[in-house]
Amino acid sequence: MALYLQQGATILAADSPLPDQSTGYMGGTYDSAEPKTEWDAYQDYGHNHWHNSLMWGENIHDFGIFGPGLIWGKGLSHSAGSSNPRGNYPVYRADQPGVGNKAIALKNCHNVIFRDFCLLKGGHFGLLLTGVDNLTIENLKIDTDRDGIDIDCCKNVRVSNCSVNSPWDDGICPKSSFALGYARATENVTITNCYISGCYELGSLLDGTFKKFKPDVNDGGSFRNGRIKCGTESNGGFRNISISNCVFEGSRGLAIETVDGALIEDIAVSNITMRETVNGPIFLRLGARLRGPPQSTEVGTLKRVLISNITSYGASALCSSISGIPGYMIEDLKISDVFFHQPGSADSELAKRQPPELEQAYPEPTMFGDLPATGLFLRHVRNIEVSNLEVITETADARPAFWLKDVDGADFFRVKVPKTRIGPAFHLQNVTDFRLFGSKYLKDTQVDSSGDVSL
Repeated sequence: MALYLQQGATILAADSPLPDQSTGYMGGTYDSAEPKTEWDAYQDYGHNHWHNSLMWGENIHDFGIFGPGLIWGKGLSHSAGSSNPRGNYPVYRADQPGVGNKAIALKNCHNVIFRDFCLLKGGHFGLLLTGVDNLTIENLKIDTDRDGIDIDCCKNVRVSNCSVNSPWDDGICPKSSFALGYARATENVTITNCYISGCYELGSLLDGTFKKFKPDVNDGGSFRNGRIKCGTESNGGFRNISISNCVFEGSRGLAIETVDGALIEDIAVSNITMRETVNGPIFLRLGARLRGPPQSTEVGTLKRVLISNITSYGASALCSSISGIPGYMIEDLKISDVFFHQPGSADSELAKRQPPELEQAYPEPTMFGDLPATGLFLRHVRNIEVSNLEVITETADARPAFWLKDVDGADFFRVKVPKTRIGPAFHLQNVTDFRLFGSKYLKDTQVDSSGDVSL
């Protein structure tokens, strides 16, 4: 079956019931959310329900939505509980009966295509796709008040040529939750030729005005989000994923996270440009939140990740970070051909800081607070190779470009550090098998085992 939206056509989501009402537009309501299950606690409210959507499907196949028309989620909620308005829209509560929570939701489907349409204000999710295999998403323009595209527990997925403005949450987000009642990996995924932003007012991407939020506008901790992220729900795993040829603007950076037991393996990221990143350009996290069945949920793995051809300009003071936890290392990384432009200006006290571990905390680049590096913060990592990476700071900074703790096996080749630095290039704590070579202005160095040293 195919739904075709021709030029000028609009599917409009009717107003949901307001918090003090039982019905919405013309006495209507959206379909009720599914009853609670024993595994609801393992992911956020929106991930557990599909039926309370503008459009939903379950166990369907060979289906598509095509055409240059518009889906406008005017009457949809963006979260459960109370929250601030986003754009000039009323606030609805997702957990209230009769309220619509997302634009399109699919569960346990296959052979699905979404192509060429626009989506405005999609609610909690523009597209929530759970257990959807053989999925193609192409040339969508999404301008929304929460997540853009969530790809959860899906296999064989192609996302290409999409533009997503999602200031309040993630733009394109592979997940691997327990929403199906069991852990299922998201695998065999390509995301390519996409534009991600978190800095434009709701609706201004679609109308072509591209109105940036004023610098003094703030709407809570998730504001100016955007980004591509694997996680946070991470029970089953992420395998065989390629992210390439994408542009980030005024958003958070790239995040790859496993905190609920997922096995993350064989990830390739290449040809990414970022401007005005609001926190660390690259964030890799292996943690132990362990939100899943207690009898079977153990700390996962994060290994075999290749990151290349990345440029980040005008980022915030927070550097990129790659951090496992004690006893569980991130393994087998290659980072090459990278340019980081950071503001600098930190003093020697910040250079001495020892960030907390926070093994069970929600993973975000800001979780550790200010970091004692300008380029890369590495902790609990085994076998990392960094080549052709340059760090530049606008002003002098006392922090090292590279900060390493509990790292086993690190090769740095042809790296450049800020000429304006007033501190060391490297700081090592409990690092083994370290090698620095072929780098201009830096002496070739080999360290078999370090205590607490600066280079």
